[in-house]
Amino acid sequence: MDKILIRNIYLSGTQKDILIKGNKIAAINDASGSHSDEKVVISMQKSIENVGKLKVIDGTGKAIIPGFANMHTHAAMTIMRGTQEDVNLKHWLKAIWKQENKLDEELIYWGTKLACVEMIKTGTTCYNDQYWMPDTAVRAAAEMGVRSWHSYVFLDAFNKKKAALQRDQCQAMYEASKKWNPITCFEVAVHAPYTVSADNIKWASNFAREHKLFLHIHIAESGQERLDSLRKHHCNPVEYVDRLGVFGPNVIAAHCVWIDEEGIATLGKYKVNVVHNINSNLKLASGYKFKFKELADAGANVCIGTDGCASSNNLDMLEAVKTSALVQKAWRKDPMAIPLDQLFKSATLNGYKAFGLNGGEIKVGALADVSLISIDNYAFTPNVNFLANLIYSAHSNCVDTVICDGRILMHNGKIRGEEKILNEVRRLYKKILF
Repeated sequence: MDKILIRNIYLSGTQKDILIKGNKIAAINDASGSHSDEKVVISMQKSIENVGKLKVIDGTGKAIIPGFANMHTHAAMTIMRGTQEDVNLKHWLKAIWKQENKLDEELIYWGTKLACVEMIKTGTTCYNDQYWMPDTAVRAAAEMGVRSWHSYVFLDAFNKKKAALQRDQCQAMYEASKKWNPITCFEVAVHAPYTVSADNIKWASNFAREHKLFLHIHIAESGQERLDSLRKHHCNPVEYVDRLGVFGPNVIAAHCVWIDEEGIATLGKYKVNVVHNINSNLKLASGYKFKFKELADAGANVCIGTDGCASSNNLDMLEAVKTSALVQKAWRKDPMAIPLDQLFKSATLNGYKAFGLNGGEIKVGALADVSLISIDNYAFTPNVNFLANLIYSAHSNCVDTVICDGRILMHNGKIRGEEKILNEVRRLYKKILF
């Protein structure tokens, strides 16, 4: 079994040696100084009889953090970056759906690869994708080595024939997913209550629950969605979805901006995983008063996502975390709105918790999904408060090395095959323009 030894790395204010064995963090000890690599490994983990293949990384001038979990995105939308600007959500959707009609497997494959490059570069090791042709996206994500969930997306536009067809397609894709790479997982998605029939929402929810799958849904994203739901269903979107029996701890609900006290209580009661996507919400002017504290206090698991590049323009979780914090502080007029540790966990630990994974933190036994951060620079000087420097001072170019599932995906800022991926997207993107 291959092993990685990260020597003299900064963690919680002290220098440590960290051993990764297989896909787990196997040991964390005080930095060993001048000991040979083999002696360090043996002293850290006496049970290792055969040191085997060992990759040693010098962590001097670096800190280790858990990888970010981007809990809501549309990965292959990297291909659409910058194509729809200065429009509201309604007009944005109309234009994007027109572009999506031109998507093919080649665009999805290379768009997803580009998304993985961007996520790796910015420290994301786990992402939750809701997009088309997931069987193709899975291949791209697996090749890049990023842990990911991929959705069969229900969007029947209230057409009965399409609704029946989508049920068959979902079942077929679920069976096919059993052969996917172990770090790429299948889930069911409902695009939104305003694009999917009640029967199919219920069917998708029951199918997910029966097969122990996650259900990924957009909900309460805009004020217009709320008004339309009140007119059509005589209740807000959260209440409408609750009446259909959807909510539970397996549900990942994106946005949830336009919710009231009753909606907060409902999402908390069912331990729903709620994903805040501040940059796309701001850019599309969909809303900004996300009830972060209230949802967490009610029992919901609050996570952070970037949304897709067609709306947020990037997949940079560190930027999303900083913006989330600043906007919360501003609209609440409270600089203590989100403590740093809670903010950081919403972008790391809470995402892994949503998926029932032992990850998102640096501890023995946790998944080896980590990033090494360069701290020998102006943004971390003085290093009085590492988290504050990381979130409020630094930019994602501080990410030096990324390890996912015990595999090194990037080292010294370099990803194998990156240039080819960028060139392929430059070649292909005009196919979706109109």
